[in-house]
Amino acid sequence: MTDFRERLEEFLLSRNETINIQQLTPDASTREYFRVHLKTGSAIACMYPEPFVASDQSYIDVTNLFLKCGLPVAKILDFDEKLGAILLEDLGDNILRDALNEAAGDARNRLVNRAIELIPRIQAATGTAYATNSIASRLRFDVEKLSWELDFFKTHYFTTLRAKPLSRSEDSAIAKEFLEMSKDLENKASVLCHRDFHAANLMIDHRGELRIIDHQDARIGSPTYDLVSLLLDRVTDLPTSDWLAAKRRFFLDARESLGLPEIDEAGFANEFRMQTIQRCLKAAGTFSFQSATRDKIYFIPFIQPMLQIALRAAENLGRFPVLRSVITREIEIA
Repeated sequence: MTDFRERLEEFLLSRNETINIQQLTPDASTREYFRVHLKTGSAIACMYPEPFVASDQSYIDVTNLFLKCGLPVAKILDFDEKLGAILLEDLGDNILRDALNEAAGDARNRLVNRAIELIPRIQAATGTAYATNSIASRLRFDVEKLSWELDFFKTHYFTTLRAKPLSRSEDSAIAKEFLEMSKDLENKASVLCHRDFHAANLMIDHRGELRIIDHQDARIGSPTYDLVSLLLDRVTDLPTSDWLAAKRRFFLDARESLGLPEIDEAGFANEFRMQTIQRCLKAAGTFSFQSATRDKIYFIPFIQPMLQIALRAAENLGRFPVLRSVITREIEIA
């Protein structure tokens, strides 16, 4: 296909719009985003690398699901299957991560809590996802998916980034621990998850409301998944155990206020730790891959904290001894 910008220009011309385009910075995505200025105001163009069929397009499907359930996502204004283009409501440029970096004390805590309160609302949409046969209801964090993500970490952290593959015995032992972890988490997959719910995927709109973006990969997973992602993604300083416990309690209270089934706090804490290991290692693998193969070295400072957080969670669980030994060695070398 032609490049992203050329296709976007064709899209705009076909709608009798002028070519007034500003490219936005992509992150680890294969998509490209642009702000376009239409006769009716600004909008965001999401350009996919290939054409799509609307009925099979996950962003369109999940957006419709979230809007049906009253979740605050950008409305779809228009799309073009052949050109791989989706035109979205413009939510502005105020990313929650930036607001958190500028805030402190009670103001920062209120922002985090507001984000946490969105997670039970996503989980409350689980029944509708199944009832409407949403693409998200047909995808799960099953053993295959979870194991693939853990193997991605193993390959791209040790081999691609560090150029020091594990020994055969360590590789075999960790593979068994990864399979054990994946089976445990598959058994917990019961609610709708955003799948990448962190502060860079939340916007603060012009009314000061939080809005959800990048929700196209939603799937069924553990009730802990999005909370782990929000609280532990791309941190450089490890949060305290007391702070994490308080946020877990706040989340459970928010679930109950929506009428969702009560979850045992102690069991939830252990499930949170298990998901922490998997999610942080998955993130470390992504950061390693992006740094080593795509020259996105701004991810490097987050890799060691992800390993440290995963190690602490494994130690608290008292499980996965080989993984703990290997990560301890990596942290000591760094």
